[in-house]
Amino acid sequence: MYLNKLDLLALTDEHKTPLYVYELDRIQYRYEQLIGMFPEQDLKVHYAIKANFNPYIVQYINKLGAGIDTVSPAEIKLVQKLGVKSEDIIFTANNLTNEEIQEAGQTGVLFNLGSTSELDRYGKIFPNTKVCLRFNPDVIAGSHTKIQTGGPLSKFGILLEHVEEVKAICEKHNLSVVGIHKHTGSGIKDQSAYLQAVENLLSIITPENFPDIEFTDFGGGLFIPYSPDEQEYDYGSFASAINERLEALHASYGKKLKLYFEPGKFLVAECGNLVIQVNTIKDNNGHLIAGTNSGFNHLARPVMYDAYHHITNLSNPDGELKTYDIVGNICETGDNFASGRELPEIREGDYLLIHNAGAYCFSMASNYNLRKLPAELCLLDSQVVNHSPVVSDDVLIDRLIANVNA
Repeated sequence: MYLNKLDLLALTDEHKTPLYVYELDRIQYRYEQLIGMFPEQDLKVHYAIKANFNPYIVQYINKLGAGIDTVSPAEIKLVQKLGVKSEDIIFTANNLTNEEIQEAGQTGVLFNLGSTSELDRYGKIFPNTKVCLRFNPDVIAGSHTKIQTGGPLSKFGILLEHVEEVKAICEKHNLSVVGIHKHTGSGIKDQSAYLQAVENLLSIITPENFPDIEFTDFGGGLFIPYSPDEQEYDYGSFASAINERLEALHASYGKKLKLYFEPGKFLVAECGNLVIQVNTIKDNNGHLIAGTNSGFNHLARPVMYDAYHHITNLSNPDGELKTYDIVGNICETGDNFASGRELPEIREGDYLLIHNAGAYCFSMASNYNLRKLPAELCLLDSQVVNHSPVVSDDVLIDRLIANVNA
């Protein structure tokens, strides 16, 4: 199999596995697709760096024209060191300490605050400044309960009925609300749910409530297919419905507002591929188990969210179809990439490709079981443009011992 006209098996011979391989062309395709959905709007995209903080990818997306959505002071520091301007960064953290507010506030980025507590504490530290407010759209949607960020019991966002309390806090600290934000969930298939969340958010945007608004921010959550059986989302009708609602808002508000989106998965999920190698085949009374040299410490989405990732047998693509559990090398029963998956016959030594591994995969990886992280390759225009190498066992152990000696 080839990615960006480069032979994947040749790349694995050179760089070994487990190996993350990113196709940057796919990021550009999705970015331009999103921009092209809204030619009528003054659109600004902020990439949600939590999806994948590979520095080369962050720089690449920023060069395409996107700003960055951050959720921690460290993410702010990283993107600023990569050359992203403060005015192109939104800070959407939750449950911040006063120390974190102070640290992030000194960077000059725009805060997107999701609780009245944080808003009040921010106002005491940085009065007379601009803020964005994250509201809970009172809609529950997303591909898994753990990534549904709206609804009355969610930890995210200010309840819509707390608008008057918000206005009082802003008046007390002379805060100018320049943006209103919502995020409903990740991987939302139900267009009606997304649009209901938009309508709920827009219902509070009036000159009486927020006279200084410059933009509306609909967060992320745009659906992309993970399974070959899933169809591409109807982005055309989605964009038309959003435009219709925005035109009504602009007419009632009295001016045209900018439109923000903060995609993570939409931009980078499809660009990523994790190549792993099979080292063990078990036949448990006819139940075939393929053990690999990776695990949920490298790709946690299946164990965390029951997420589906398509898998290809790179080494034996034309083999007889058989049914396997594809498992990892971590000492946990849940360390399972796929159960009951039909694939061409898998042999010890075969290489498997896990697709759609660009979002919330390496960024959620760990050294659990004291195993090292995979290398990462970025491909563009038929060449490797960046290589993030493996940190060896010895270096990892030396870091731990240094902490003891300190």
